[in-house]
Amino acid sequence: MTSSTVDTPHVHVTSVVVANDYLTVELSDGRTISTPLSWYPRLCHGSPDERADWRLIGSGRGIHWPRLDEDISAGNLIFGKPSAESQESLKRWIENRAGGRNNAVNPGGGSGGC
Repeated sequence: MTSSTVDTPHVHVTSVVVANDYLTVELSDGRTISTPLSWYPRLCHGSPDERADWRLIGSGRGIHWPRLDEDISAGNLIFGKPSAESQESLKRWIENRAGGRNNAVNPGGGSGGC
C-alpha cells in the first residue's frame, strides 16, 4: 500500500486572495486552498483595505497582516487548522480597535459572512 504525505517545509504560499467569505491561497506545489474567513476572526473584523494589506513571511511559509496583527502559516492552511486565538484575547483586541489603538478602519467588524 502506498500513501502520500505532505512535506510542508517545502510548500509555500505564492498568492493570497481575501474575499468577504473566504481566504484563498495558492501554494508552490500547484494547489489552491480556500478556507472560511470565519476561521480567522481578525480577518473577519478587518476592513477590505486591512485584509488587502498582507505580506508573505518566512519565504512564503506564512502570511502576515500588519494592520490586523494576524499571522497564518501555510502548514495550518494545509492541515485545515483555524485560528487558535482564545476568545479572551480576541475580545481584548476588538476592544483595543474600538478604542482606536489599532488604527481601525472598520472597528465594528468586517462585512460578509463572518
